[in-house]
Amino acid sequence: MNNSQNEFPQAPNLCYLNHAAVGPWPQRTLNAVNQFAQENVTHGARYYPRWNLLDQRLREQLQALINAPSADDISLLKNTSEGLSIIAQGLTWQPKDRVVISNQEFPSNRIPWEALAPLGVEVDAVDLSGEDPEATLIDALTPDVKLLSISSVQYGTGLRVDLERLGNACKERGVLFCVDAIQSLGVIPMDVAQIHADFVVADGHKWMLGPEGLALFYCRAALREQLVLRQHGWHMIANAGDYSQKGWEPAHDGKRFECGSPNMLCAHALTASLSLILEYGVSNIQNDVEHRIAALETGLRERQLSIITPREAQRRAGIITFQPIIEAQACYQQLMEAGVICAPRGGGIRFSPHFYTPFETLDKALDILDGISR
Repeated sequence: MNNSQNEFPQAPNLCYLNHAAVGPWPQRTLNAVNQFAQENVTHGARYYPRWNLLDQRLREQLQALINAPSADDISLLKNTSEGLSIIAQGLTWQPKDRVVISNQEFPSNRIPWEALAPLGVEVDAVDLSGEDPEATLIDALTPDVKLLSISSVQYGTGLRVDLERLGNACKERGVLFCVDAIQSLGVIPMDVAQIHADFVVADGHKWMLGPEGLALFYCRAALREQLVLRQHGWHMIANAGDYSQKGWEPAHDGKRFECGSPNMLCAHALTASLSLILEYGVSNIQNDVEHRIAALETGLRERQLSIITPREAQRRAGIITFQPIIEAQACYQQLMEAGVICAPRGGGIRFSPHFYTPFETLDKALDILDGISR
């Protein structure tokens, strides 16, 4: 049992195994939001200068999380879909340009690319079911491919791909490399230089244990000004605090993609949540999550249930998806009614514990599953 469990005073009889959907806030995040709300109620915008400092601290935390060269490389957007749309709508496309994704992507990493069809852009959804999914993706990187966009961990099956191998292949072929990291940031260490990522996007409300409504957007510095801006406003310009200036130019750092007022409420929350993630250490979190996934795998195999998620440790992160004995939707409904918070995904039931999840919670969820399976 780690000392961070007192950060999560969850309801009695709750088995929370749904961090791949929405993660619960830590206690410190609740405290930060309450303090921010109290300041708003009693002082209005009096402390806005201090809030701006917190905004910068959040960028530095996210920089550390992905080992970006600078906090200037970090943009704070509304969600993953907005980040992917900024890339899709900002790049210059030619008819017959191709984008490679996988056939397991969440819609946010499919629809922005499919929306380019009127420009003549084609999307190739590669089948990842083979023994070497990276090889299949790399084989699809023909000369007409402009960009590969892949989830670091697939939301349904829990398949984790080798980002460094894919990034090296993209670099060798002159293909842009975009990573949807929403299912790994906060549980798997990332180094954007090591994997040769051009873009990384991720909401903060899953493994980062933050609120919905605020997301990381990383764009490699050399590419920032190559993306055509489709959104404009007071916040995305250089010298944004000088409201009397008549001429303007886009900011040269990551703020150029942030067209309007920042989400200060979510910034307070995510900063608090990330303080816990970074204090505990992502490598330590990864180790703890691996042990919990292994415990669930053992329990599921003892019950002779078929596991969809790959068995190899390097192929998975915080997700284990299995096929129940009864129909998945019916099993999901019964689990939820019994207090096991999970999700029907990938053709089965998805469990996704975090580093703080007590092993007793895992045992209880498996016991409840026994009752449903009879």
